[in-house]
This record gives sequence, structure tokens and C-alpha cells, in this order.
Amino acid sequence: MLYIFYIITVTAVVWFSILASRYIDMIDRSTRLSGAFLGGVLLSAITSLPELFTSISATVLIDNPSLCIGNILGSNLFNFGMLAVVIIFFLKGFSAANLAKSHRYVMLFLMLMYLATILNWQLMGDDNIIFGSNDNYWFYVSVTSIIVVVLYALSVRYLASDNGECSDGDCEEVTLSLRAIVVRFVLASIGIIVASIILTYITDDISERLNLGSGLAGALFLGVATSLPEVTSTISLFRMRNFDIAFGNIAGSNIFNFMVLAIADILYSGGSVYHFDDEKVINLTVFGLLSSVFIYLLIRCRSKWLKALLAIGTVACYLAFLML
Repeated sequence: MLYIFYIITVTAVVWFSILASRYIDMIDRSTRLSGAFLGGVLLSAITSLPELFTSISATVLIDNPSLCIGNILGSNLFNFGMLAVVIIFFLKGFSAANLAKSHRYVMLFLMLMYLATILNWQLMGDDNIIFGSNDNYWFYVSVTSIIVVVLYALSVRYLASDNGECSDGDCEEVTLSLRAIVVRFVLASIGIIVASIILTYITDDISERLNLGSGLAGALFLGVATSLPEVTSTISLFRMRNFDIAFGNIAGSNIFNFMVLAIADILYSGGSVYHFDDEKVINLTVFGLLSSVFIYLLIRCRSKWLKALLAIGTVACYLAFLML
């Protein structure tokens, strides 16, 4: 019965996320906002709402930071793995696409976030900055979280600096009023929030019943489930040959997920969420960094076949994590 509830909740998260994405698509068809900004900031933030609220729930409500970081890093690795699979199927069109240059900066910032997480785990130890006295503190904040916030702000700045252009066929009037779009978007977002919080409790229960580590549960159950909105919207955008928004959705979602991790770290009163010793979480971090390097090289190179090899390498990173 628990697994039936899990499937129902995952379906709800996907359905509400698709609805929210449709209203963002209306903005794309009726304005001249750039695809990099729409995909990398707006759409990625919407489809990452499950990660936001499940991660906060994991740290604040059920006091399980390993589930939080497993969710974030597992979601990121799954996102890139599925992006690579979709690129392979749409290799010819994607190779000919002219992606915004800001995506390169986003990928570089994402790699720096992974490096900061690895350095925290390897070198920094207890790197928390305490606001307030030790006996009466307001909150802890990790140095890594500060780095993540700065890098995310720079990513938004670069994405927003791209100028949007559209053809006559792309810029269309929408039938709904702006007020109607906002109301429906808010309702869809509320649905995502409620379903995501429920999903956190179900996943934690499943991990206890199956006797799995919380990091593994976060990667396999929560990470994959909360990544479904990104994957669904990306496949749809690839089919519409809107490669710029599709790539921005995945890259922007992954970097937004690190921002979610920083928020969870600030709200968690038990220390830093970056302090982990779960072998699976460590593997997620290493393979996540490696897949980020592959995706960065993929969008920089011009050879179609080299793109295919890098995409296969990205998929191999996810499969290697599952087998280790």
C-alpha cells in the first residue's frame, strides 16, 4: 500500500509541475524573454520546487540531512543522465542548435559548486559560521553555502543578460489574461508543495522498511521522483526543437538544487548538511562533478560524434553510481 501511495504522489508532483510549465510556456510564446532565462531561471525554479520542499522537509521536519543531500545530488545526476539520453536521440537537431553562451557560465559555476562540496567534505571539517553566541545562536551557515549563493547569483545575472529573440511563428498571443495565468500558476505550485512534503515522509518510511541508508534512499527514490518534472518538460521541449530552453531547464535546475541545499543548510540547526560520510553520497558528488564536466565539454565541442561520446560518458556516470 505504501508503494501505491508513493506512485500516486510522484504522479501528482509530475502533473502539477507540467501544469506550471505550461503557463511558463505561455510567457515564452507571448514575450521576447530569452530562452536561456526562461529555461535556466523561471522553468528550472518551477520544476525544482519538489527538491526545495522535500529537502527542507528532510532537514527541518524529520531531521535527516543525509536524505536532503542524497535527494539533491541524486536529482542532479539523474537530470544529466536523462538529458544525455535525450541528446543522443535528438543528436542531429541538438548539434545544429545555437545555444546561448550563458549556459557555458552556468555549467562552470555548477562545477565550482561540486568542487566546493568536495573540498568541504575532504578539507574544511567544521566550517560553520555562527551568527550569535554558542549558547544562544540564531543560525549556522556553512562557508560552502555562501559560495553556492554567490555562484547562483552570478548564474542568474549571466542568464538574464541574454537578449531574447523570437520569430513571427514563435511569438504568439495567448488567450488567457495575465491574471488567469498567475492564479493557475499559484494553484499548480501549491499542488507541487503539498505533494512534495508528502513524498518526503513516504520516502523516509520506505528507506526504513527496506533498511537502506538515507543517502541511498534520497538518491534512488526521492532524487529520481523529484527529477521527473524536469525530465518531462525537457523531453517535450526537445520534441518542439526548443533546445535552448530545454538545456537551460536541466542546467538551471541543477544549479538551483545547490541553492536549495544552501537554504536547507541555513535552516538546519544540527550543523552543516555538507558533513556526510555515506559512501553513496560521496559517489554522487564525484560522479556529479564528472558528468558536469562531460556536459560542459558537450556544449562546447562542434563535432556531432564527440557530442555523442560525451553524452554516452554522462549516462555511464549514472550507471556507474548505480552499480557501485
